[in-house]
Formats: sequence, structure tokens, C-alpha cells
Amino acid sequence: MKLSNGLPILDWGRRYRGALFAEDAMAALIVTIMLIPQSLAYALLAGLPPEMGLYASILPLIAYTIFGTSKALAVGPVAVVSLMTAAAIGALGLPPALAIAAAIALAFLSGVMLVALGVLRLGFLANFLSHPVISGFITASGVIIAASQVKHILGVEAGGATLIDVLLSLARAAPDVNWATALIGVSVLAFLFWVRGGLQPLLMRLGLKKRAAGLLTKAGPAFAVIATTLAAWFWSLDAQGVALVGSVPNSLPPLTVSTLLEIEPSLWRDLAGPALLISIVGFAESVSVAQTLAAKKRQQIVPDQELIGLGAANVAASVSGGYPVTGGFARSVVNFDAGAATPAAGGFTALGILLVTVFLTPLLFFLPKATLAATIIVAVLSLVDFSVLGKTWRYSKADFAAVAATILLTLTLGVEVGVSAGVLLSVGLYLFKTSRPHIAEVGRIDGTEHYRNIKRYSVLTEPSIVSLRVDESLYFANARYLEEYVLNRVVGDPAIRHVILACPAINEIDYSALESLEAVNSRLEALGVRLHLSEVKGPVMDRLKRSSFLDELTGEIFLSHHQAVTELSGAAAPSAPSAIAREDGAAA
Repeated sequence: MKLSNGLPILDWGRRYRGALFAEDAMAALIVTIMLIPQSLAYALLAGLPPEMGLYASILPLIAYTIFGTSKALAVGPVAVVSLMTAAAIGALGLPPALAIAAAIALAFLSGVMLVALGVLRLGFLANFLSHPVISGFITASGVIIAASQVKHILGVEAGGATLIDVLLSLARAAPDVNWATALIGVSVLAFLFWVRGGLQPLLMRLGLKKRAAGLLTKAGPAFAVIATTLAAWFWSLDAQGVALVGSVPNSLPPLTVSTLLEIEPSLWRDLAGPALLISIVGFAESVSVAQTLAAKKRQQIVPDQELIGLGAANVAASVSGGYPVTGGFARSVVNFDAGAATPAAGGFTALGILLVTVFLTPLLFFLPKATLAATIIVAVLSLVDFSVLGKTWRYSKADFAAVAATILLTLTLGVEVGVSAGVLLSVGLYLFKTSRPHIAEVGRIDGTEHYRNIKRYSVLTEPSIVSLRVDESLYFANARYLEEYVLNRVVGDPAIRHVILACPAINEIDYSALESLEAVNSRLEALGVRLHLSEVKGPVMDRLKRSSFLDELTGEIFLSHHQAVTELSGAAAPSAPSAIAREDGAAA
């Protein structure tokens, strides 16, 4: 294996030129402006000091630049992972100092798990998280996150792990609203919502080009940060009860290896489960964003290498005072739109955040927490999409049930229960669907050599032959279903002499399914019926040849299904077309 496969920077780095630097530097400048308020806000969402958000946006970006394969993915703190971090730490009831250590440990565990999955080339496991279920989880998490930030908008003390807890807590705190804080929070909310829909058209009317207007629109939160910070300083709003970010250390990210070494084994065990969930959700979100952006420029990412890249980013976060990170949707889109040409844009963004952390953090002292809360609310509400319920209801009731259950459990029982349910429901949904594969009895369309479902088309059939097309690979979960289906079809019909299994959709037959096929062959033989196979794929045939099944098979293997029916029917003419009417537009 080439070294550049494990270190993608060696591949694109040797082709790096000045023109690419200019594009990456401009994208980094835009993303840095956007990332500063987001990093602070998401750290507070995770229940951590705001500077940890900045720390999580420096070394992790450099690590991903070295190991990642996406040219546009921007790694750092994100809303859902921050909420999951808060839930994991909050469930343990730790004091503040130990909570910080736990967040660092979560990043380390998540990083190690992701790297291990990448080395073992297990990136395909993310495919078991169905998109509707992930969409449902993110929607519910977005609602919880938005509700949890209302306390900062109103300047009250409230909290809770579920939507119900948060709403009840807010209701109890309603009499204590700080009106100065509420004025700031509501004003920033209104401004940010207006920015999303109204600023770009305004700037374009003033003569700016669409791209420049769009990038300035993305920087809307930075404008809100500057304005409210100046207002809080000028009018001394802290004296009126407005909560401020306060002192943020202006120094290099600390080395926290010693913190990891001091953590008790019992805490590592308590954090292992949440770390695994954070890894799964973070990777699923990140790889989805990376693939979407790569497709727009006809580029490719390598999912297994992405695991390593994200894992390295999280390990980097853990040794530099950060907490779990992943690829963020909003900042990655901004990075893409701003013209990021290579992963180096992330490295330049890290440099920008580092300069801010070292030189400009004292300016954040007067930043109202209500401003950061408004930034979070506007960001996460863009992720809320309840339309997935209507779409899945119309398309698949099973998918609807999985999405609805994920949303309901997340809202009522918390994030960890919701994501765990999402994972289990995704896997369960897959097993349910594949455990009852679609099996169609087929007949020949008159005048052709094509065979279609007798329930959907008018076809020609032969009474002595049952042709069954199995539209799924055969494995332990569905082997018995096929066995029962075949035997139930044959029993009670003495005219049947042949059963042909059409196998064009079968890509795999595991050992459990092989044993079921052997049982079907044996029981059909006892009934005086021969079992045949048609259109068996080469890899499946290769595996069957390594067993005794082909020696014991009572029938034959046919290259095409038409050949099988023609030879087995002999001189007998096929029966008249089935009386079942063809359904217009129905698939085979």
C-alpha cells in the first residue's frame, strides 16, 4: 500500500501551488470568522468553558488536514455532538473539573475507536444507520438544543435532559426573566433570521456579486457578536444582570496528556458507551456531508480513511484541551462555497483560530451568552426537518415507524436513548426487511423470453412447473422463510413436478441458507418434485461448488430461466395467460 493512501497530504501536497493557496486562504478567512462564535457557543452547549470550543478548533483541524480525504470538510465542534457530550457528562453528575477531564477523555476514546474502525476498514458500518433514522435523530436533537438555549435568551436558570424537562424548567423560571438579556437575545435572533433570508438580496441590490453577498451573509453571526459585545461593554450590561462569557484565557491550547493519565479506570468504563455513540453519529454526519460536497465537484472521498482522519482529529482534541469533534454541515458548506481547493484550508483555519485564541480572547469578555445562544438556535433550527415524517409515511410505513420512534424517544427520554434507539432501529429495520425477502412466482410474457410476477402481469405458465424469483441474498435471517414459502407452495398441488429458483438477485448464500436449500431439496424429493436453479451468479456458484449441495441437487443448474422452463416443459404447451389482470405501472 502506498504511503499516500494513509497520509493523503502526501498526495495533494506535492501538487500544491500558489493559486491553490490563495483559494484556501480566502476560504479559511471566511470559515474562521464563522467558527469563532460557533466554537464558543457549542462549548457552552456542551456544558464546558468556552475556550474549549476554540481549542477543539485548532489542532483537530490540522490533524484532519494531514489524514482526511475531503477537500471541503471543516472539522470542529458541532451542535449534535456537543449535546451528546453534555448528556454523557451530565448523566455522571461530575464536578466541574472532572467534567472537563471527562470531555477530554470522550474525545480520546472517540478518536481511538474511529481510528480502529478505519484501520480495520469498517467504514461500511455507517451504512447500517438509515438516513431517515439519522434525520429523525438530528431533528429531535435540534429541537432539544434550541429549547435548551432559551434559558440564555431569557437570562434564567433552567435545564433538563429531555424536551419535557426543559419546557417545565423554563415554565417555572418564567417569572425571573431578565428583560435586558431577553432584549439582546430576541434582537439577535431576529437579526440572524433576517440575515438568512434578507441580507443577501439587500447586498446584491447594493451592487455586490452573488458569491460575495452570500459569503458576507454567512458571516452574520460575527456581526452580531461584535455589535452585542460593544453594547455590553458600553452600557455595562453585566451590572443589569446580563450574563457574559467573561474571562477567556489568551494562550496556546494546553497539553492535556497528563489529564488523560490521571483519569480513573471506572470513569473510562462509564464513558466508553457514550464515546461509541458519539463516534457513530459523528462519522455518519461527517461522511454524509463530505460525500455530498465531493459529488458536486466530481471528487471522491475514502470512507475508511475518513474514519482515520476524524479519529486523528479527536485524539488531537483530547491532547490539546478540546472535546469531541466531527465534520460540521454549515461550516463545510461555507468552506466549499468560499472556494476551498484542498484540505489545507482547514489548516489555515486552525491558524486563524490560534491567532484569535492567543491575541483576541480578552475582547470576548463582554460577549453576552444570549448572543451565543441565539447563534446556536438559528444554526440548529436549519437541521430540524419534520417533513421526513410525511415523506416516510407515504413511502414506507416501516421507515415511518422507525423515524417516529427515534424522534419520540429522543425528545422524551434523552439524546443517548434516542441515538441508541436509532442505531437499533436501523439494524432492526434492515433485518426485518431482509428476513422476509420478496419472492415472486413468475411466468413468461407471451411472445417474449421475459418472466414477470404472475400477480402483476398476464403471463403464460406451465402447471407442472413453479418458477420462483428470489429478490434478496439468502442468509441466516431469511433462510427459513424461503424454505417455508417453497414447501407451502408445493404441498397440496399434485400437478407440480419441478420448482425452479431464479437467482439473478442473489449475491450471497451463507451456510444457514445453504442448509435450508439442502432441506428444501430433500423434502421436495420426498414429494416427487425436483429442485432446479437458474441464472446463478458466478461467485455464488463458486461457493456452492465447495459444498456437497450440487451433488445432491435433484434437478439441474440452468444458464437462463427461459432455458429452464423450455427444457422442463418439454413438448407440453403452456397454459393460457393467467386471469390476473396486469396492474398499470406495476414493477416486476
